[in-house]
Amino acid sequence: MAADNHLVIMAGGVGSRLWPLSSPQFPKQFLDLLGSGKSLLQLTFDRFSPLIEPANTWVVTSEAYAPIVHEQLPLVPEGNILREPLARNTAPCIAYASWKIKSLNPKANIVVSPSDHLILDVEAFQKVIATSLKFVDESDSIVTLGMKPTRPETGYGYIQVDLSASCLRNKNIFRVDAFHEKPDLETAKTYVADSNYFWNAGIFVWNVSTIVNALRIYAPEISQRFESLLSIYGTQAEQQEVNKAYVACESISIDYAVLEKADEIFCYPASFGWSDLGSWRALYDNTEHDRFGNSLRGDVTAIDTQNCIIRTTEGKKVVVQGLDGYLVVEKENALLICKLTDEGIIKTIDR
Repeated sequence: MAADNHLVIMAGGVGSRLWPLSSPQFPKQFLDLLGSGKSLLQLTFDRFSPLIEPANTWVVTSEAYAPIVHEQLPLVPEGNILREPLARNTAPCIAYASWKIKSLNPKANIVVSPSDHLILDVEAFQKVIATSLKFVDESDSIVTLGMKPTRPETGYGYIQVDLSASCLRNKNIFRVDAFHEKPDLETAKTYVADSNYFWNAGIFVWNVSTIVNALRIYAPEISQRFESLLSIYGTQAEQQEVNKAYVACESISIDYAVLEKADEIFCYPASFGWSDLGSWRALYDNTEHDRFGNSLRGDVTAIDTQNCIIRTTEGKKVVVQGLDGYLVVEKENALLICKLTDEGIIKTIDR
């Protein structure tokens, strides 16, 4: 476990597509969606723990969620919970964490990971991360993880990789040709048919000097706001000054701000059972089913029912009959019943 290795977990999302189970007050990264006894955030922390010390683990989250993070990850120093005053997408989040880490360790190698993803083969994942950390420690490269697509998915971005241009230092890492935003179905089908396209998992590995230099070049306004706070980090004035910086920052992803513009971008294509659990369909596909194809949690009796996902909170007895391919979710004062294929309506609901 190298002392220079750091982990940044991004945990500020609201998980709106998993409403009503996930809410702005308690979003999906803090929920035990898989029945493992741990939240998605805790599972994320655990899979990195053999590689990165808790003292080198940072969580960027909303000010409102900081107490939840502290409760769920007691091994992470409270000072390593970086509080965002408002959502500004991933570029300001990564800039803040990177400059903060650089102020403490100019040699740091950093993994940036979402807090709410599923990894089935943790051992294979850890090998990929360890290899990537070694790679960026020895170069000025940025590595992004690419997942081998298993279906024409329109909900993910894609990475186009030159599989003929592997690195001399590691034959499993390849140069990136281009990043592609979420495609329509027909375009996604062409991507899946082409072995050069991979899902963008949103997991990045780089040396701290590499990312701050890239931010200086490609996102100078964002970079300058957090670089100017180098003498402020670790003082009582930090949060106040960070809040000011966030308000002034553009809301933009690290992909748009840096990765799509920078040179020396590489991809590690991998396959270790990955999902971003960003929808009810994704959760259905990654949970156990009864012999009728139902994914059930809670006190549920399903009669003549198949291919459904049903979630209830404690204390509520739910009986369903005659459903096929439905989503039924009950939480507190909300009840959602819709076809699983029509879960997109969740985005239209006034909550």
